[in-house]
Amino acid sequence: MPLSHRWTLTRWLIEERRRYPSASGELNALILDISLACKAIARIVAFGDLGDTFGQALPAAKAGEAAATLGGHINVQGEVQKPLDVLSNEIFIRMNEWSGHLAGMASEEMELPRQIPEAFSRGKYLLVFDPLDGSSNIDVNVSVGSIFSILRAPQDVIDSGRDVTEADFLQPGATQVAAGYALYGPTTMLVLTVGNGVAGFTLNPNLGEFVLTHAEIRVPADTREFAINTSNSRFWEPPVKRYVDECLAGQTGPRAKDFNMRWIASMVAEAHRILMRGGVFMYPRDTKDPAKPGRLRLLYEANPIGFVVEQAGGRASTGRQPVLGVVPSQLHQRIGLVFGSRNEVERIERYHQEPAASDAGMELFAQRGLFRN
Repeated sequence: MPLSHRWTLTRWLIEERRRYPSASGELNALILDISLACKAIARIVAFGDLGDTFGQALPAAKAGEAAATLGGHINVQGEVQKPLDVLSNEIFIRMNEWSGHLAGMASEEMELPRQIPEAFSRGKYLLVFDPLDGSSNIDVNVSVGSIFSILRAPQDVIDSGRDVTEADFLQPGATQVAAGYALYGPTTMLVLTVGNGVAGFTLNPNLGEFVLTHAEIRVPADTREFAINTSNSRFWEPPVKRYVDECLAGQTGPRAKDFNMRWIASMVAEAHRILMRGGVFMYPRDTKDPAKPGRLRLLYEANPIGFVVEQAGGRASTGRQPVLGVVPSQLHQRIGLVFGSRNEVERIERYHQEPAASDAGMELFAQRGLFRN
């Protein structure tokens, strides 16, 4: 399709809205505000170390405040914030707090929910986001991104206009209204679902608009590619060890086919590769830190990516249950995550349900497996 005939994000949202004649258009407007934040972050990421882009990107009223605290602090996740983490978080807030579509926001970079200032109207949605996923890769010029999830605010929040609390955000992923991510790579892309499949939009720098380039994205049900951080192999649970060893055994093993392994360490980049060509991503629960039931954040990473993947025909799981069915207990809850090509994820789930078979499988490959106990 010629570029001039492709739909912009705005037109795509309008067409989606036609399916719901009673819709007010607030969701469309909110998604467009999010896309504007992603455009701003994409521009800053593209500049890298060139020029004083940080100060220029902040609203004038906040520039002095942010410049004094830009990066270097430990966030609520126990991670050192990079300057772009702080800046991206600020951009998401400023681009979305004023519109009247939100009752509140929550971010990976903020300990508590963000209230909508009294000067602005409050709406019926909650926005949850990871403003810059994979920021540790910025220094080596690897693709990074932003992840977002939109929830409906509880009815009493809408009716009373009260401040939001942590409990208001603790909704299972299946209740998400929309979710997606922006990928800042060789091109900037926005991948989005509003509960009716998945579409991908590429930022046209000449127009300054996201243009539909990937309609009806589907994840292949089968794959020969998996992604996992093998440096943690000594901490894996037996079902995960069994699965990886079977993949590594190749054509001579029980899978009777060769697999390739990938690991980018950027969640958005991993998810995008799987959406484009299939694969399975594993960041499972392990024994490395018994206090943490996983490494990824349920609300900011697992739920939105899981929603996108399942809308594209894939599967997202903790290994033991569908991730979208998990009821959150904390705002910054961590969880194990496996997602991607449906048949592979379901195989991993079966291995978790068959502990005896998992142990037997590990004995079978103990001598030739790369990751032995």
